[in-house]
Amino acid sequence: KGLSLKDKLDGNELDLSLCDLNEVPVRELAALPKATVLDLSCNNLISLPSDFCSLMHLVKLDLSKNRLQQLPLDFGRLVNLQHLDLLNNRLVTLPVSFAQLKNLKWLDLKDNPLDPVLAKVAGDCLDEKQCKQAAVKVLQHMKAIQSEQDRQRQQKLQAEREMEKKREAEQRAKEAQERELRKREKAEEKERRRREYDAQKAAKQEMEKKTKKETVHTRKPASSSRPPQPPRHKPSWSRSVLRVLLLVLFCSLCTLAACKLTELQHLPLCVSVNTLYEDVVAALQNHKTLQNMLQHNSQQ
Repeated sequence: KGLSLKDKLDGNELDLSLCDLNEVPVRELAALPKATVLDLSCNNLISLPSDFCSLMHLVKLDLSKNRLQQLPLDFGRLVNLQHLDLLNNRLVTLPVSFAQLKNLKWLDLKDNPLDPVLAKVAGDCLDEKQCKQAAVKVLQHMKAIQSEQDRQRQQKLQAEREMEKKREAEQRAKEAQERELRKREKAEEKERRRREYDAQKAAKQEMEKKTKKETVHTRKPASSSRPPQPPRHKPSWSRSVLRVLLLVLFCSLCTLAACKLTELQHLPLCVSVNTLYEDVVAALQNHKTLQNMLQHNSQQ
């Protein structure tokens, strides 16, 4: 507990070794920023919580003789760390963020099932000089790994960008092709409708022309069926004779009327006309057929 941790604090050193710890009391440690030297050796720690990396005041850390299988991914946040003891754990690799421990000057990784490359870089750390060299070499190695990962990440991002650009270009090409296809289809549809319009117009004109021809053909027989009439400017001789007779008859009737009804009846000419008229009427009355007609008319 917090009170017991304060009791264990000796200056800037806090000794929590041999406490049979299964987990690190991070909250209580965070409340003791003066404890820059922390000893957690000889416990039962299997892992460190991620918030352990918030203890950025730590300068010296002893995690030896635990059962740690890995360190937190953001272990590199402990930027003030100068001395790190990881002796006799179960570590195989270190997190890439380990390269950010720029102040690290002492490192012990003995008795861990390290990756062969990392084990060769770390060395034996049998004395002070070797442990200092281990810190320098491991930091360089982790920086190289970080650079390679950054390079691979950049390559991946570049490949993704290029792939995205390629997809965008393909999408633009596809859209342009679709627009061209729609434009061509629209032009074809317009041309088809224009041809249909022209065909309908031509058919209509042909129908009107045919109807007009049929009308003309229908009218011609009707006009030809009429009986030919003689030209009016060439009257026949019978009409001329008839006109002359009608004129003579009209003149005779007018003369007779004048001689019968006017004071001219005493003139010698009218006397002769009246005498002729009476003789003609008397002659006609002696005719049997005419007498029958006159009787029939008188009866009506």
